[in-house]
Amino acid sequence: MGTNLARKILGAHLVEGELTPGTQIAIKIDQTLTQDASGTAAYLQFEAIGLPRVKTEVSVSYVDHNMLQMGFENADDHRFLQSTAYKFGLYFSRPGNGICHQVHAERFAVPGKTLVGSDSHTPLCGGLGMIAIGAGGLDVAVAMGGGAFYLIMPKILGVKLTGKLQPWVSGKDVILEMLRRLSVKGGVGRIVEYFGPGVDSLGVIDRTTITNMGAELGATTSIFPSDEQTRLYLEAQGRGASWSAWSADTDAEYDELIEINLDELEPLIAQPHMPDNVVPVREVAGIPVQQVSVGSCTNSSYRDLSIVAYVLKGKAVHPNLSFTVSPGSKQVYATVARTGALADMIDAGARMLESACGPCVGMGMAPPSNSVAVRSFNRNFEGRSGTRDAKVYLASPETCAATAITGVITDPRDLGDYPRIEMPARFDINDTMIIPPAPESEADAVEILRGPNIKPLPRFGQLEDTLSGEVVLKVGDNITTDHISPAGAKVLPLRSNLPALAEFTFERVDKTFATRAREAVSGFIVGGSNYGQGSAREQAALAPRYLGIKAVMAISFARIHRSNLINFGLVPLLFRSQDDYKLVDQADQLEIPNVREQLKAGPEVVVKNLTKGLEVTLTHNLSGHELEILLDGGLLNHLKVKAANN
Repeated sequence: MGTNLARKILGAHLVEGELTPGTQIAIKIDQTLTQDASGTAAYLQFEAIGLPRVKTEVSVSYVDHNMLQMGFENADDHRFLQSTAYKFGLYFSRPGNGICHQVHAERFAVPGKTLVGSDSHTPLCGGLGMIAIGAGGLDVAVAMGGGAFYLIMPKILGVKLTGKLQPWVSGKDVILEMLRRLSVKGGVGRIVEYFGPGVDSLGVIDRTTITNMGAELGATTSIFPSDEQTRLYLEAQGRGASWSAWSADTDAEYDELIEINLDELEPLIAQPHMPDNVVPVREVAGIPVQQVSVGSCTNSSYRDLSIVAYVLKGKAVHPNLSFTVSPGSKQVYATVARTGALADMIDAGARMLESACGPCVGMGMAPPSNSVAVRSFNRNFEGRSGTRDAKVYLASPETCAATAITGVITDPRDLGDYPRIEMPARFDINDTMIIPPAPESEADAVEILRGPNIKPLPRFGQLEDTLSGEVVLKVGDNITTDHISPAGAKVLPLRSNLPALAEFTFERVDKTFATRAREAVSGFIVGGSNYGQGSAREQAALAPRYLGIKAVMAISFARIHRSNLINFGLVPLLFRSQDDYKLVDQADQLEIPNVREQLKAGPEVVVKNLTKGLEVTLTHNLSGHELEILLDGGLLNHLKVKAANN
């Protein structure tokens, strides 16, 4: 049997292990990206590693999250990021140049290469035939230094696409169908690879929407072949020389297989408060809406905005709602301006925002209280919009535009003829907002600019022999990193100031958490299944560690968050059953004696519940490499130990 695409690229980059699902592998990383909400910590960590320059083929520092400069904090972070990029050998994408994933696809993505980024939606570039994986900032810092990226070899889930999308149905509906079938946990431990005759009918924009939002499946990444559609896109970006063909063998094997007939798809929508709560738009049509937003890294392309402009042309945004549009990049913004699409949207009453993440991360444009919002974004977790009681729906730009003019959730097929959007044969290329790094000969003289909000990294010791303390918090299933370390205009500016940021830990779940964790000095968190789903923000591990949390016990963990826990010295332990989960409650006093020896001895770890007078046996699935990191107290400590021993 032949080889699938994911295994081809992984195999070409393999530096350790074998491509056997469930075993640890390490791969060489060609490219990295960071964004500003995670970048400051990542570059502080790169500094701590002690290397003068990055060793990747391409590394890029983007500014797209913390754009509201309500105080000095965000502006200082931008200045820090620009100076570190210039010194350490990275390209710097200035504020206003666009959302990292959109810009990376336009200007840097190369088929067949590997990319790791400190943002969970890094898999967008899988739409161009890359292995693109989201990770914590510390893992990205190591990759920038030339270190291998470690992961558990995923299963390859093949998705055979047949047929062709019908009018008013787009790539967003394909990924919503995947979420409807598989759930937010269905992609855990898997790479989703799309193949089949239906792939040819999908342009790169539809593909990148699908791979981007594959993060909501919990997948390690998603990938499409690099084919004629990819070549046309890269040539339109003036980067035809970067193209090469990459595809699965015709008789390729997959660990799992599903099929989607594109002919049969209809407009879909995710209801509050999870991306997998998906139904056909027609089932909820007629619900009054107070806000509609188009944008985010998932749906902010030239094609997306052109369709919106077509729907709005000559019409008016409904008087009962507010409609916002965020172009994904400066290139998109300029292109819709030149074609007249921008004027059509403005004339209709759209509120144009800058090229940034904006409302998707709660950075402005919070919906009204107790309102309904329809967004072309990727996540609708409770409170993520900035309004706790808002009901946020996720839908395609087509559905968003139809809703914007009717004032109620509307099936876009009711609008009549579907527009044919022609992609430019060549985009106008203007990279003046991408600053190249300093020549290596001049790097030593570059000063890194640090504002008062940028605090040093905390120092943690090695894993103790015995862990003891209180269960500071017990939560249920599908706890997201937004629950743990919230985003939004109030908190995001503190991402480079851990002492201040830590005060908001679990604020949306229990406002007393930070105070109680400090008072406990040493403690534990108990979670249900899929604990830590969502963004790659490592602060969701770092802040609890800073507050004294020593271990997290859960039924299952999301991939990136589990890695972040290990990287910062927090022990991730697994309940063997729902019944065992019920044996540990909030405020129980626990003790894990001889934890170092228990972890080294095997997968079982005995935890004493001193409050209830019983023992609970948990397990761990740490690889040998992960165990070494954990025993040393985290990845930075581990790197220092290795350096001292060499």
